[in-house]
Amino acid sequence: MLLHLGNDYMIPTKDVVMIADIESTDSEITREFLEVAKEEGFIKNFSKGEPKSFVLTNETIYYSNISSKTLRKRMNYVNRLSRDY
Repeated sequence: MLLHLGNDYMIPTKDVVMIADIESTDSEITREFLEVAKEEGFIKNFSKGEPKSFVLTNETIYYSNISSKTLRKRMNYVNRLSRDY
């Protein structure tokens, strides 16, 4: 199953490790982690503007213009669908 991150971009739900609000970058550790990931080229920005959330996978961090709350709801919905099949 796929998770829609906005702007016509989707990733496999099985790859998602964490979904977080971009405002959580108030933490110095999180901010430093994202800065290093950006420098290393691990961030893909699909927000087309100011990102509201980021999705961490094993290999990439995706910025999204969709809130972390909405993305989590989508994940829960997709997970329920996959259990039904």
